[in-house]
Amino acid sequence: MGRVIESARIRTVRVREGKLYAGRKGDRVAVEEPLDIRLNGQQLSLTMRTPGHDVELIHGFLHGEGIIRDREDITEARYCDGAVLDDGSGFARNTYNVMDFTTTRPQLLPLVTRNFTTTSACGVCGSESIDAVRQKSRYTLLNSWSLDPRTILAASGALTDQQAVFARTGGVHAAALVDLEGNLLVVREDVGRHNAVDKVIGWALLEDRLPLRDCFLLVSSRASFEIAQKAYMAGVPLLACVSAASSLAVETADEFGMTLVGFTRAADDGDGRMNVYTHPERLDLSAAEG
Repeated sequence: MGRVIESARIRTVRVREGKLYAGRKGDRVAVEEPLDIRLNGQQLSLTMRTPGHDVELIHGFLHGEGIIRDREDITEARYCDGAVLDDGSGFARNTYNVMDFTTTRPQLLPLVTRNFTTTSACGVCGSESIDAVRQKSRYTLLNSWSLDPRTILAASGALTDQQAVFARTGGVHAAALVDLEGNLLVVREDVGRHNAVDKVIGWALLEDRLPLRDCFLLVSSRASFEIAQKAYMAGVPLLACVSAASSLAVETADEFGMTLVGFTRAADDGDGRMNVYTHPERLDLSAAEG
């Protein structure tokens, strides 16, 4: 399972109404640590993440980049000894920050020609063009259902209630897969919004749920090109974000036939607000005014 530390307590100096106070109670901060991802013994990526659900994260990352297609493509996933030496024995000890995945097809590795550098802020640097992503995806996005917008709003409120690490730290993003009845199938949190998405898609891959045609992806962050890319690669027809959407995310969703919803904010009375940027045909807007 590995070491899981989602938050850490630190001592602070607080400022209240212009006055300094010693941090007697301390504060909780989200943990951010590197994860060295290796494929068949060779380094593929170094990402900054919140420890926990690392196997899901890497499965989701590899799927989003088109490197694997199914869980059967991976024969082994194991933590490796890190670069830290134990003070007592002098041997390398396991930091749970290095993980090696072995593929069923050893010939896969030579096809991976570039290293991926990721951060908790921006994800993979130098992502491919929209056309390149389209060529890698196995799925087309279905347009066979229509969803009441209130289902998305209710799911947004439910996601807030399930963000335990955010409640303690205020420093992580969340992603959730939601079925068409509004049930949250899985929720994951991480300092990196792209990592949270990789974790839920990795969960779905390990559960043999791909393609995700009968659910939508909900994120507590803004929607970027990369998040739209990951959703498309997993066959997700609708992406809803609590914050804004970037121009390239809108362009990508429009090109892929994906419904993109931004500023998804639920109200206490069950109502709320949202902006629908692309493909509104998946939303039942029969009661819409104006």
